Amino acid sequence: MPPMTSCPPHRVVVLALDTVIAFELGLAHRFLASSALDPGWPGELTGSPPPYDVHMVTVDDGPVRTSAGYQALPTDPNTLVAQADTIIIPGINGTIIRDGVLPDALVRLAGTARPGARWVSICTGAFVLAALGKLDGREATTHWCHVDAFRRLFPRVELTPDVLYVDHGDVLTSAGNAAGIDLLLHLLRSDHGTEAANRVARGAVVAPWRAGGQAQFIDRPVPDESDAGTGPTRAWALERLDEPISLADLAQHAGMSVRTFTRRFREETGETAVTWLTRARVDRARHLLETTDLAVDRVAADAGFRTTTSLRQHLATTVGLSPLAYRRTYRAETD
Repeated sequence: MPPMTSCPPHRVVVLALDTVIAFELGLAHRFLASSALDPGWPGELTGSPPPYDVHMVTVDDGPVRTSAGYQALPTDPNTLVAQADTIIIPGINGTIIRDGVLPDALVRLAGTARPGARWVSICTGAFVLAALGKLDGREATTHWCHVDAFRRLFPRVELTPDVLYVDHGDVLTSAGNAAGIDLLLHLLRSDHGTEAANRVARGAVVAPWRAGGQAQFIDRPVPDESDAGTGPTRAWALERLDEPISLADLAQHAGMSVRTFTRRFREETGETAVTWLTRARVDRARHLLETTDLAVDRVAADAGFRTTTSLRQHLATTVGLSPLAYRRTYRAETD
């Protein structure tokens, strides 16, 4: 059978800027290059080319410093930006994320891109897309620890910091590090189907799918426990999450009025007691889903949720997943 004819590969250009995050610089090659899909890419049987042709360029065709301290050399001249189908901006450190101002040479190079090119950012690469005006009036995301700076610099962007990625078709943004992997697998799945994305995910030993609307998994530490304040009461509540606990119960344990306890609790933790208690129960449920084979109704009861419906609602609000979907994501087994 003669080889099937097909379009040339989709050209992906990774635009590496000075102080590029080392981990993120290689993600496109790891997840989109033809080697990521071998063995088993159907094109091997049909004679079709691999789906992506991945290149790395820099603004001045010279090496760039990485966050790890070493320098990275481009694989191709920056004129390739004008031929790119997808342009990926990995995260960066440095002045761009402090003042939001791009070097003139970068602006000129970005201006050579085709009107139909797809722009993708990983982590703080969103600062570059925002500075280029590609996110004005649109929802976007970036790493949660840079939220305040981003909002101050780019008030016209609708920043949503508690999701993994946002896809507008022509412009996509993702949160930090691992969320870049999620976004690249999402691109591969959107362009070439679930089978291709799952094969690459298996090869990289990562979760094959996390929805873009899923929350960034951000630990929010609370102050150390002490004999003063609400610390002992928090410890007491954590030992009794499976029991009904009211705000009045918490205040009574702390030896305070409800009003005083509410004020002190917010001062010490930055959130209300009810919010903290719900989050603690969600955290308990997540731990049980990750580490045990307990049925969902038992998980709900042990975490202090009266019904499985309540657990589902709170888990969906917190991480964007159902209990079984969460367990499948964090445990390599089938329920």
